[in-house]
Amino acid sequence: MNAPAPSTVAELRASGHVQKPLRQEIRDNLLAALAEGRDPWPGLHGLDDTVIPQLERALIAGHDVVLLGERGQGKTRLLRSLVGLLDEWTPVITGSELGEHPYEPITPAARRRAAELGDSLPVSWRHRDERYAEKLATPDTSVADLIGDVDPMKVAEGRSLGDPETLHFGLVPRSHRGIVAINELPDLAERIQVAMLNVMEERDIQIRGYVLRLPLDVLVVATANPEDYTNRGRIITPLKDRFGAEIRTHYPLELEDEMAVVRQEAALVAQVPDFILEILARFTRALRESQAVDQRAGVSARFSIAGAETVAASALHRATVRGEDTAVARVVDLETAVDVLGGKVEFETGEEGRERAVLEHVLRTATAETVRHRLRGIDFALLVEAFASGATVTTGERVTASDFLAGLPVLGESELYDVVMDRLGATDDGERASALELALEGLFLARKIGKDSADGETVYG
Repeated sequence: MNAPAPSTVAELRASGHVQKPLRQEIRDNLLAALAEGRDPWPGLHGLDDTVIPQLERALIAGHDVVLLGERGQGKTRLLRSLVGLLDEWTPVITGSELGEHPYEPITPAARRRAAELGDSLPVSWRHRDERYAEKLATPDTSVADLIGDVDPMKVAEGRSLGDPETLHFGLVPRSHRGIVAINELPDLAERIQVAMLNVMEERDIQIRGYVLRLPLDVLVVATANPEDYTNRGRIITPLKDRFGAEIRTHYPLELEDEMAVVRQEAALVAQVPDFILEILARFTRALRESQAVDQRAGVSARFSIAGAETVAASALHRATVRGEDTAVARVVDLETAVDVLGGKVEFETGEEGRERAVLEHVLRTATAETVRHRLRGIDFALLVEAFASGATVTTGERVTASDFLAGLPVLGESELYDVVMDRLGATDDGERASALELALEGLFLARKIGKDSADGETVYG
């Protein structure tokens, strides 16, 4: 949609445009979406009955919000989705440094222009994406970055130090009539947090010794880790008190929501069957409950996302090297995920040297749970008997899907393989090999067959 047509303040008034405060704009758009049954929070999973209702009530109340939770719980994505609650286009005074509304200039320069030009004051249109500013709080962030400072270049041009137009505005005033998001708020030095107090309560700014009153219209939102986890800093009590709502986030409560996050966020270079994603989701959820893992740090959703991307990469690598037409992830590719994901988990102090063993044990547990969930009720007696009679099956990172399938024991008239493949929705050779490899791994984990791994090959027998 193109920007609206009015290009002067006279044309804007003639169009019937009505100015709304930012909080009213967000409230009206949120209530309209809810009344129409539209989802204002696309791409967020597992928060519908907990975090989302709290956030909606906070926005309707017009509160500034801090989201408190461990890493990888979707806090930043939730903040960025607030952009969808702004009007698509909003008018600003052309050339205004702070994006002021044509009906309400607030800086001395904009007020002077409005008085000089009257109805001819030029109007531009700003898209909602331009009204969201995000700052990652880092220890080197300064008051000048957030609030502003004297601009030495403007002083050098001949202006006096007492002239308000010598000021360079920081991120918060430049977000006037918009949303400013601060990620990892406790990482801001406490003296910098103090500079936010006036913005949060009086809705104005103070820069050095200037007596400058700017009635800012900004929504301040922030994220933070729980104070019992982060040792890098804290939110000072006066600033914490100024946030109208403190909302605790959490990881997805349901397995399906965990898998939905992986499907949505992972950039997969090969086909990854649903049951492989389920194993990774169960793997992640089990680590969040493991006593060997520091639960104050959490296990991010990025863990399972990176796992899915790694097994997909492993499948594509095998397909490329072995000349397969289609790259499909198999159970054997899960081992590659363990190799690279250890650094994404914080282990308890007493677990030094056991990190890989913990990951491998939890992965085996997740795989066994997936087998029970997906293949419950299937009788594998004939296959177990074939292995007891001396049959072996070789798989591994260098074994193609067709070679794996060709090496399966012949079960006569039995439809066991077809039953497994139908249950898991396997259609082509890659999916069939992946499905049947899951069945073999399940039999091994149930101690019905053996397994030996060496030199990139795994032999079931």
